[in-house]
Amino acid sequence: MKFTNLKMLNIIGVFMLFSMPVLAQEIIKDTIKPKAVPTSVRKKIDGVIATVGDFNILESDIDKSYLEMTSQGSSIKDISRCQMLGKLLEDKLYAHQAIQDSIVVSDDEVKSKMDEQITYMVEQLGSMDKVIAYFKKSNEEDFKTELSDIIKMNKLAGQMQKKIIDGVEITPEEVRTFFKKIPTADLPVFGSEMEVSQIVVFPKVSEAEKQKVIDRLKELKKEVEGGSSFATKAVLYSQDPGSSSNGGYYRMNKKTPFVKEFKDVAFSLGEGEISEPFETEFGYHIIYVEKIRGQDIDLRHILIVPKTDEQALKDAKERILNIKKKIDDKSISFADAARAESDEKETRSNGGVLINPKTQDTHFELTKMDPSLYAQVSNLKEGEVSVPILDTEQSGKKKYKLITVTNRINEHTADYARDYIKIKDLALKEKQIQAIAKWSEEKIKETYIKINGEYRNCEFANNWLKK
Repeated sequence: MKFTNLKMLNIIGVFMLFSMPVLAQEIIKDTIKPKAVPTSVRKKIDGVIATVGDFNILESDIDKSYLEMTSQGSSIKDISRCQMLGKLLEDKLYAHQAIQDSIVVSDDEVKSKMDEQITYMVEQLGSMDKVIAYFKKSNEEDFKTELSDIIKMNKLAGQMQKKIIDGVEITPEEVRTFFKKIPTADLPVFGSEMEVSQIVVFPKVSEAEKQKVIDRLKELKKEVEGGSSFATKAVLYSQDPGSSSNGGYYRMNKKTPFVKEFKDVAFSLGEGEISEPFETEFGYHIIYVEKIRGQDIDLRHILIVPKTDEQALKDAKERILNIKKKIDDKSISFADAARAESDEKETRSNGGVLINPKTQDTHFELTKMDPSLYAQVSNLKEGEVSVPILDTEQSGKKKYKLITVTNRINEHTADYARDYIKIKDLALKEKQIQAIAKWSEEKIKETYIKINGEYRNCEFANNWLKK
């Protein structure tokens, strides 16, 4: 099966039939060594070929996994049915143990994700009937049932993996040891990078507009307390692009990277409580705590962003132009201007330096940079300050910003001092993989696992056959 339509590839990417968790993908080649399965196996009537705990794996599940990979444009030429079975065994082991550990995936969580995926697929293919036909299902009910089961399975597996690696930490000495054991010829090469700083000016919002938003959130709170669904209100009214389609849902703990004001309110509420409207740099929110699960809480929230008028935008532009003039005249450095003038709390204290959200350091690799940011900085010389840029966030909030490139770094072989953050990340991932491997070894021993028929001839690195 071949696809030339990039949108089609994206559709399949959302519909992950029996897709493997991220870390399992990284280690599949190292953990499973295939031995050919006789052709006769492929001709058998669909039946149970393996069992892990309460989960069965059918012959057709392997075919579905091949279809899923092919649909995403991945080559299956060198992947045997033994390899695919090994991956499915891993998925089921995670999900089985998640249930044993009382990890819960709520029906609302599954439904919200399913609705989001179906909406996207219908938009791309044109209708629900076309989606059903594309995935070769007999009717909408069968399609939704299978998609729901897949989403729940993936969420259980993902949360189990997260639980395994959450406690894994790494010391500076372990990072140094990891780096030293890499042969010089095998050291990773990091692409061209740059360091970027910015100064942000938010247009001032009138007190009347702020009060209008606060009053609207109070109305929504009152309606929910009167029996309306908070999730439905979030879908209809929240301007948070990251959660509105899921009914405002987030699961978080005190380590989750939310802004302080949001976390303070979230952890001050009891189960079933709804907060009063409160402000963060993103706008005004209300939070509903749905469930408290030990250190984790399931919550929903609604974000509404106050509108800015044309005069406020004009005043903000004039203010940022004055800041740029001071920098251009050398009367103040960019970093000092950011500390004194920028409205963005996140970057103001460190002189406007941007932190890469993917790596948590200050380096942005050009080939992996957000396209909108790359477009704004690609033509800047080192030290040059951009013209004022009017930026609109996904929530609709507007801001003016100045950007400068403070450092350009050419492609280079990994250096311990310069690339410590990246090396630390690689070392941590290796330790996490080792933790998962150890966990798998232990759980395989204590879990009921049965592999049937000629699939017992497969040779696995994991001891699925308990020999």
